[in-house]
Amino acid sequence: MMILVTGASAGLGLATADALARDGQQVVLHARRPDRLTDRAVAERMHALLFGDLAAPSAVLDVARQANDLGRFDAVIHNAGVIDGPVTAVNVIAPYLLMASLAPPARSIVLSSGMHRSGSSDLDRAFAGRGDYSTSKLLVTTLAMWLADNTDTLSHAVDPGWVPTRMGGRGAPDSLEDGHRTQEWLATADAGSIDPVTGGYWYHRQARAPHPAATDPAFQVRLVERLAEVTGVELRR
Repeated sequence: MMILVTGASAGLGLATADALARDGQQVVLHARRPDRLTDRAVAERMHALLFGDLAAPSAVLDVARQANDLGRFDAVIHNAGVIDGPVTAVNVIAPYLLMASLAPPARSIVLSSGMHRSGSSDLDRAFAGRGDYSTSKLLVTTLAMWLADNTDTLSHAVDPGWVPTRMGGRGAPDSLEDGHRTQEWLATADAGSIDPVTGGYWYHRQARAPHPAATDPAFQVRLVERLAEVTGVELRR
């Protein structure tokens, strides 16, 4: 299988990409810049490397162009994320643009967070540059649920837990290994062994209920329409 993992120079993304490559998958690793990927041995295990700053829509579109040149992906794991700074741009707009610009993959997995439950459904605030991390994770979870309901791509959202990465901090209580195993499973397992087969919100391979807004069809539509307006790119069904 050919699998794209975004934001994979460190932390969960790197662990995910490396585990998949060691399992024999053709992994395409995305990082912001070449100097962010410091482990040469990991880089050599990858099928291909892509670089681009996902905070910039033009760079996201360039990453999509590079990815499409490699062919259609079996799975895309939207791992890239920031906890402060341009959270809406990186955590929401970038996944949307990739979903809209890539040849539709068989499967799509976005990284959510348990913090999405305290996010706001105020789209005006989020897209006026006043979004926060929790809200960005609510929105990207909603986007994953819309994709599941409206396209042929099998789409899921994963809460990896609070894990000891650069973002999570050394004192984070959850397991880093458990934090990346669910998205690997969703990307590679036989679809018949995954229940629900699409539209799941997962924590350590257990399906859970997300924030009610994420599964509200009216809110899903409002979000996708706002993203199309903001980016000038339509995500087709």
